[in-house]
Amino acid sequence: MNTKLTLTIDKSVIKHAKAYAEQQGRSLSAVVENYLKAVTKKEEVTKDDELSPIVKSLMMNRSKVDLPKDYDYKEELSKIRDEKYKKYWDNE
Repeated sequence: MNTKLTLTIDKSVIKHAKAYAEQQGRSLSAVVENYLKAVTKKEEVTKDDELSPIVKSLMMNRSKVDLPKDYDYKEELSKIRDEKYKKYWDNE
C-alpha cells in the first residue's frame, strides 16, 4: 500500500534528483523509495556481501586449487613483491 509523504528538500537537490530519475527512466518517488529501502535494510552480512565481484567470478569457475596445508600466502606475496621491486632496491 502506498502512502503519501511530504518532504522539505532544497530546490537544487530536487532539480538534480528529478533529472537523475528521468535519466534512469524512473519516477522520483521510485528512486527515493529504493534509496530508503537500501538504507533501512537490515544489516544482513552474508558471505557473498564480503566478496569482491572478481572473487565471485573466480568461484563460479568451479576449478579447485589444492594448496599444501602449510601454504603461507603472505610469504608468497612478499616474494612476489620483492621480485617486482628488486630493480629499485638494486639501484640504491
